[in-house]
Amino acid sequence: MRGSAPTLVLTGGQVLTVDRDFTVTEGVAVRGRDIVATGSDSEMRALAGPGTRVVELAGRTVLPGLNDSHLHGAAYGMTKPPFAIDVGHPTVSSIADIAAAVRTAASAARPGEWIIGLGWDPGYLTECLADPRRFPHRRDLDAVAPHHPVCLTDFSSHMVWANSEALRRCGIDAGSTPPPGGVIDRDAHAEPTGILREAAQQLLQASLPTPTIAQRRLAVQGVVRELHARGITSYTEPGLGPGGAGTLATENWTAYAELVAAGELDARVSVLLLPAPMGGSADDLRKGLAELRRPTSADPRRLNAIGVKIFADGVPPNRTAWMNEPYPEGGHGALCVHGDTPALQVEELRDMIGIAHRAGFQLGVHVTGDRAIDTVVDAFVAAHTAAPRPDARHYVIHGDFIGADSLAKLAAHGYGVNMNPAIKWTISDLMDEVVGPERSAYQWPVRTAIEAGVRVCASSDAPITEPDWRQGVAAMMLRESRASGRTSGPEQRVTLAEALRAYTATPAWQDFADDWKGTVEPGKVADLCVLDRPLLDLDPHGITDVQVDLTVFDGTVVHER
Repeated sequence: MRGSAPTLVLTGGQVLTVDRDFTVTEGVAVRGRDIVATGSDSEMRALAGPGTRVVELAGRTVLPGLNDSHLHGAAYGMTKPPFAIDVGHPTVSSIADIAAAVRTAASAARPGEWIIGLGWDPGYLTECLADPRRFPHRRDLDAVAPHHPVCLTDFSSHMVWANSEALRRCGIDAGSTPPPGGVIDRDAHAEPTGILREAAQQLLQASLPTPTIAQRRLAVQGVVRELHARGITSYTEPGLGPGGAGTLATENWTAYAELVAAGELDARVSVLLLPAPMGGSADDLRKGLAELRRPTSADPRRLNAIGVKIFADGVPPNRTAWMNEPYPEGGHGALCVHGDTPALQVEELRDMIGIAHRAGFQLGVHVTGDRAIDTVVDAFVAAHTAAPRPDARHYVIHGDFIGADSLAKLAAHGYGVNMNPAIKWTISDLMDEVVGPERSAYQWPVRTAIEAGVRVCASSDAPITEPDWRQGVAAMMLRESRASGRTSGPEQRVTLAEALRAYTATPAWQDFADDWKGTVEPGKVADLCVLDRPLLDLDPHGITDVQVDLTVFDGTVVHER
């Protein structure tokens, strides 16, 4: 190493470089913003000068800064007080608990002010567990907030629960027709129950109060502080633009760009633009891309618009994922794009993918059902055949039930898949009922994807789950259920090294940044995470107990426990 002494040396520990060979060494040296050396304890100590801060690891682990490669940062920030109430498990455990939280919020709110919350999950609500026919209803909220409109988004963000006042304000009644790709739940008298699924959410969300740019900046800064405490230094913001409402709107890009320009964004944020809404069309996509163009930032290493997000179908818990085989109670789900028939929807989706591909964007497509995934992957291949791009790095977002044929095509074209192990941990028991035990066990086939040669990223999809990579790593290694501890699909378990790659080196590839971040190697940026104990050989059940002692971003300590 030439030049002046390092500014920071971490040594005497277990440095998991996550390089090509998963090299393990004892120390790492940083000068300024960059990693300048790795090696043995004696080698690192020999580099230190009088001005070097030396961190004695005493056997602790160093990782590359973690990369949560699908995290709705601004939306996650807006789910927290003072922006919204928490109605998720374990904060609440029943419909009665949620009603009590809404009552408290309504009593403190101005007359007629919206009550907004997020996180409810019928799989953890006492009343729903006691009676499978019982589901949240507008009447539950009417009783505690008759004069305040209430909008509670579920844990998946694919369903909202509204009260009668919210429905009235938005003109949703027995005669309302849901938009393409949307469902309005109705009672025996054809009246809305207050549950709006998929694209039907837009009927309500369009009326929600719009956060200011200043509020969005505060929300992002709060999230970044939390991520630092979790050892996370990079994330992908998946969907900002005219196709999003509220916390997914174009204004979020403005908030991020203002933070970067002011030198106040201490994270590396890759952005997927959202030109068209769920249920949208190719024309919506063209219009949205024309409006967005490709926004630029003051520092592309901190904020970079690299791709376009498209919604292909819904989610399995809502039975809106488009499946080859029917759900046990019937129905196959559907695509959630414009079109009166499945065939027209397929053509519309292929057109949308082709437009974004030809425009030079990376594509991240939300798709969960096996039939929908095959459609998307075939559209990737068709777009490439028509307009070859050697390194597009398109990827399937979620990919719950991706099959062997689609995995082979992704591998052949150098495309990827972004999976959500903590959601698997959360819903695996529920999915036994939704799709049957065999399909449920296969859901998120990480091992099969890796063996097929597909690059696999893992992510939280926050606010769907907490941005906790430790839980994700443990879930990938164990495939156990949060609710029961039961194993689901043990043949899809992976090793610690494979799980860590999915949160570090592979997301750097997804970000088109694998030449400068994602591993602990000389020449890479000094984004590092120090854990409180050795990670190698640790029982996977103990990974969620690991604490983050130190986080380094761009060579600067941003969190110290």
